[in-house]
Amino acid sequence: MTEKYDVIVVGASNAGGMAACAAAEQGAKVLLIDKMGSAEYLYRLYIAAVDSRAQKEAGIQIDRAELVNFLTAFAQDNVDQRLLWKWVNHSGETVDWLEEEVLKPHQCFLRVEADAGYETLINTAFPTEHEIVNQQAGGDYVYGKWVIDKARQLGVTVKFNIKLEKLLTDAAGQVSGITARTRDSHQLVDYQAKKGVILCTGGYGANHELMQEWNPLGLKKNVYFDCPRDDGSGILAGLEVGAMRDEEPAEIIFNRGAVPVGTKVKEHNVIDFKAPGYFWMGSYPLLKVNLKGERYFNESEPYQFDINSSAKQPGYLEAAIWDEKTLDHLAQFKTLACARLGWPGIYDTEQNKLEIKRRLEEGLVKKAETIEDLALKLNLPPENLIHSVDRYNEMCAQGKDTDFGKEAYKLLPVDEGPFYGVIMGGRLLATLDGLRISPEMEVLDDDGESIPHLYAAGNCSGGFFWGSYPDHVPGLTCSHAQTFGRLAGQAAATN
Repeated sequence: MTEKYDVIVVGASNAGGMAACAAAEQGAKVLLIDKMGSAEYLYRLYIAAVDSRAQKEAGIQIDRAELVNFLTAFAQDNVDQRLLWKWVNHSGETVDWLEEEVLKPHQCFLRVEADAGYETLINTAFPTEHEIVNQQAGGDYVYGKWVIDKARQLGVTVKFNIKLEKLLTDAAGQVSGITARTRDSHQLVDYQAKKGVILCTGGYGANHELMQEWNPLGLKKNVYFDCPRDDGSGILAGLEVGAMRDEEPAEIIFNRGAVPVGTKVKEHNVIDFKAPGYFWMGSYPLLKVNLKGERYFNESEPYQFDINSSAKQPGYLEAAIWDEKTLDHLAQFKTLACARLGWPGIYDTEQNKLEIKRRLEEGLVKKAETIEDLALKLNLPPENLIHSVDRYNEMCAQGKDTDFGKEAYKLLPVDEGPFYGVIMGGRLLATLDGLRISPEMEVLDDDGESIPHLYAAGNCSGGFFWGSYPDHVPGLTCSHAQTFGRLAGQAAATN
């Protein structure tokens, strides 16, 4: 017998968990499914918001119009501005709900970061970040289990190891439910949705065929794909019932992918959530050169701009170069969000040193007493690297980068051995282009009309991002998913 619900949410991560809770709060009978055995570990630690209660208490004010205009300009207006305004107007209430209903019952709360300063246009930043802390203001807390537990408390039926196969439609063309397949028995099961289906299935970064079709440059820019769940299934299911999708790719990439010397990008597409080859200091504005040993850009820029720039260089890779004393001056770089030195960032100075030690043991990081020897170990032309380092040190001494304009306080010379270097490429965290949606989170068809009873949120929904991810608005991906998930749940339950 077909199980009947009011709302079915597909995907139990940031968007899906929030959607299920919101729909249940409206009195809907809700089913939440996920293709894997759990999703709690996917809930992001850094959450953006505007005008949250925590920000108001800390005296932090962000001009909404300024932020929306920045995001619009960042994407060259290849976005639906109505969605940007929808987010900026509802992100605060979303994190307020999360704090009040999920975090506080576990003796946790949100702490906001006030310092997102910048000196140059390319580093424009906003203090949107919230981190989850306990009453002693320490730690980062994996709270996904608490969200899913909250959904169960609200009466949501939660089923894991069940994968969406297709959307069901009735004679009138409206979405009426789903067909799903169980992972253990591979049995097909139909579920009916009276009010709506909400797709929260993530992107397509782990689907090589879809990457080749929709984002071929992404295959060349990235050496690691930290999104093994992202098979594009929700986007494909939407397309099968007439949905429209973004026509150009969007993605979030970290410049932290250390690879062995001699790596060929086309031969190194590693899909693994355990993040092999992670090199956190890749997101610091160290001296960076191409595979010819030549400096070619201002290293002080958003993560993904770095990878975009290296994609215009031979081999789509770069080398970061530093010396021993650099490690004792990392705070000088004033990195943001998860790259920040010390909590709420991931690593402090000693942890960065330990990571370098691990990568040295693995052979990914190279160490030498001279720049010439370092060049040989990195397979870079020694003469070119020596020239690049000498030129860089000269500008550091002058206190002005006359070649590419890096801020003076980020100019740390590389002039005292031992010297270090690593070859790096991009890490794809997620694709961000998806099904086009209305400001009510309804999935749109090719004519821009809503497909009745079909909604989408999170990385499988589109219209919000384009091209590179604006990482200087810390926590935006997570907040986009959670805010739109909550709005989609409310919309589906009350249609």
